Amino acid sequence: MVQTIISMANSLAMEIIAEGVETQAQRDFLKQHGCSLYQSYLFSKPVPLEEFEALLCVAV
Repeated sequence: MVQTIISMANSLAMEIIAEGVETQAQRDFLKQHGCSLYQSYLFSKPVPLEEFEALLCVAV
C-alpha cells in the first residue's frame, strides 16, 4: 500500500512527507521507494518553536 501511495504521488509530481517513521528500517524502506521527507520521534520529539529553530541552526 505504501509503495502504491508513493508511486501515485510521484506520478502526480507531489511531495511526500511520511509521518510516524519510528525505525531506521522504515526510513530506509521509504527512501528506497522514493520518499525522502520524514517526520517522527526517530528524528526529534515535539519541541517548542525556539528549540526547533536552535536545532535548525545546528543542522546547517
